[in-house]
Amino acid sequence: MFWKKLAQDGRARTGIIHTDHGDILTPTFMPVGTQATVKALDSRDIQETGASVILANTYHLHLRPGEDLIAELGGLHKFMSYPGPMLTDSGGFQVFSLGAQREEKEGSEANNVKIDFDGVNFRSHIDGSSHRFSPEIAIDIQHKLGADIIMNFDICTPDSATFEKAHEAMVITHDWAKRCIEAHKTPGPHAWKQFLFGIIQGANHEKLRRESTEFIASLPFDGIAVGGESIGYNMEMTRATLDWIADILPEDKPRYTMGVGYDPRDMFSVIARGIDIFDCVAPTRVARNGTLYSRETENLKLNIRNAQFAKDTAAIDAWCDCTTCKNYTRAYIHHLFKTDELLAFKLTSVHNIRFLLKLCEEIRAAITEKRFVALANEWNASTLI
Repeated sequence: MFWKKLAQDGRARTGIIHTDHGDILTPTFMPVGTQATVKALDSRDIQETGASVILANTYHLHLRPGEDLIAELGGLHKFMSYPGPMLTDSGGFQVFSLGAQREEKEGSEANNVKIDFDGVNFRSHIDGSSHRFSPEIAIDIQHKLGADIIMNFDICTPDSATFEKAHEAMVITHDWAKRCIEAHKTPGPHAWKQFLFGIIQGANHEKLRRESTEFIASLPFDGIAVGGESIGYNMEMTRATLDWIADILPEDKPRYTMGVGYDPRDMFSVIARGIDIFDCVAPTRVARNGTLYSRETENLKLNIRNAQFAKDTAAIDAWCDCTTCKNYTRAYIHHLFKTDELLAFKLTSVHNIRFLLKLCEEIRAAITEKRFVALANEWNASTLI
């Protein structure tokens, strides 16, 4: 069995995902290693945070160094010397989001993203070179990359999409979902099992979200993901979307919200609605800017660059048990930022990731002991569930 539920408290649940590269205890946060690296961290650092699964990006790895090279070198696990479970996204979000950024920066002809029923033509955000993704190509790339969990190719509709535009994109996404399943029947070059997730779309339209959920849930995917621009970015709409589809999501498959994890309390919102895994680039991105998670502030964040920390001999956070908090003071990390030392990026990234993963561990224990709501109250997150 790929995923098995272990305990439940309300809609919040714990479970275990089995892969050939190890087990994933859920619910859990998934650190993002976009280009086969969680920025500033090596594989040992990642493992020491307690991460049981990390994410890599299909679009970026297709552009550099290319899926054929990674396959030739033994797949992502061997390429980046990471032994644990991995997930790759389909590249759909980046095709459209980075294409829009390129167009906005350089003019309407710069990106020239063209969608047809068969796939998408787009230009690289790096050098403007032309590329094409289709469901079959996206699955082939992910087969060669070799992640344990892969995603179906989809159109990530923006929040602003009208009902008609969102419906058009959803219809294409549903057709691509079926084609991804067919393409996945042909095994990739690696010996281990790869599991395929389907992605729910529909933008901010309840009718479309429910329709998309019913369709994706009817297909033989191994897991279900909830995509779209608002997921994780707009938490009010994220909560509304998950409430709209709660009665349709299959109980026997793992669920994934794409892009959740900017604020530690966001995790309570999605876990309370039955979500099992989630990812976000923000924890490591803000760490590199000196923003660190801490239970000692109302908003759970402190800016270590501030002068008040120059002589502070406390750990970043007394609750956290990461290697940074065990061994370094706020004063030292403040000094690293002030002197532009690269070690600052590693120590702060380790802290922010471990902070989220330690909270996930506490949440799993609370669900098992039927005190999830009580834990949410302790974190001032009860209004979010």
